[in-house]
Amino acid sequence: MENPLMNSVWQQVTLATLPLQQWRQVSYVYRIVGSLQNWRNGSWLMQHGDAIAALLISLVFALSPFVATNLIGVLLSACILFWILLTVSDTDKRAGLTPIHLLVMLFWSISATAAALSPLKRAAFTGFGKLSLYLMFFILAARVFRTPKLRSFCITIFLHVALVVSGYGIHQAIYGADSLATWVDPESPLAQSTRVYSFLGNPNLLAGYLMPAIWLSFSAIFMWKHRVPKILAIVMFGINTACLLLTQSRGSWVGLMVSALVMLVLLRYWWSPILPQFWRKWGLILAFGGLAGALVLGYLFVTPFRYRIASMFVGSRDSSNAFRLNVWRAVIMMIRDRPILGFGPGDLVFKQIYPLYSQARFSGLSAYSVLLEITVESGLIGLTAFLWLLTTIFSQGYYQLRRVRDLGDREGFWLMGAIATVVGMFVHGSVDTVLYRPEVSVLWWMSIALIASFYVPQAATSQSSQTPEWVEER
Repeated sequence: MENPLMNSVWQQVTLATLPLQQWRQVSYVYRIVGSLQNWRNGSWLMQHGDAIAALLISLVFALSPFVATNLIGVLLSACILFWILLTVSDTDKRAGLTPIHLLVMLFWSISATAAALSPLKRAAFTGFGKLSLYLMFFILAARVFRTPKLRSFCITIFLHVALVVSGYGIHQAIYGADSLATWVDPESPLAQSTRVYSFLGNPNLLAGYLMPAIWLSFSAIFMWKHRVPKILAIVMFGINTACLLLTQSRGSWVGLMVSALVMLVLLRYWWSPILPQFWRKWGLILAFGGLAGALVLGYLFVTPFRYRIASMFVGSRDSSNAFRLNVWRAVIMMIRDRPILGFGPGDLVFKQIYPLYSQARFSGLSAYSVLLEITVESGLIGLTAFLWLLTTIFSQGYYQLRRVRDLGDREGFWLMGAIATVVGMFVHGSVDTVLYRPEVSVLWWMSIALIASFYVPQAATSQSSQTPEWVEER
């Protein structure tokens, strides 16, 4: 039984009941929105602004695995410039703020303060500029994804590109690929094994890229109509999953397992109104048991899987573990020196500060943990804002999933895929640096934008409650 007081407090913490519409009406900043509305009404091009924005977002997805990071930055900059045009000429009242937007802006403000107070201001503001590109890309994507057709279009483009990426990864597994770096402990029995990396040049980076591809292709099985598209979605899901496993990325394996558990819980919740009593009670337990059984069989009979899993628990005897442990020790010392607002955002700051703390003299590109990285960059204040943001993302995901389920709206499968993706990428990013690479970072913020795009204020949600379509049909 729900506690009304606790529920009320939780909604206030996650900004679920914040009257955003009232804020818009009195905000001087928000008056800029729509200031060029008359110009947009007279422009044929801008009347199709959201569709053009969807094409720009799709172009980012289409090119990011294959081009240099500088070009990704150029594409993101183009997206931002077009977002500014859309905003000042806005005629769509739906394209407004959500609780997730507010906390993204809070996180951005804290990062700006950390950059201003950084001992390496030039490097910090360079990093802050890169962060700003991702955050503004999120704002544009959240706006575009509010239109179901544009949302499905962008996801479809991404899934087809991801199929090419994962297909080439499977090709590397079959025909071999040169190791571009030492990705496996030289003393491990798997030292001569192939870790696929496809077009991204790094197995861990490829694994991070494939996490959203796996869960959005899984969602596409239910979203795409007709037999051939559904078969294609099943093929995508199988190839993406197989390719991620072939990266031998331990962090992504754990992320995939945790996100699979989350997806099972979400599916059980989604189908609970129509499930027979037996499956309501035992379905989740049987699914968890089946997943656990598959993991046990994999550990017993698949040698690479067994060695990679076992290497997680040998501590510094594994070279990858030893490297991360040394980096984390140095990072903790860095945090102790500047715990409030950190050293400032960006990898350039980290690369200059880290050698002063590294005892083993390893060259570290980052903190190899998103939580430690944020704390180093923007201190405990930034970490608190990020955790608040994550809490609000999952809270809003639940509220909006409940809403679309009650409406019988199949778009909820995209929402479930996005929630599972954020969970899997966060778990992987907790022990790796992938969330700070442009190819993966745009997908991280895309997934958050998907969740934000479903936002409807709770007052409107309560008014829209009705008998679900599937219950009426039943």
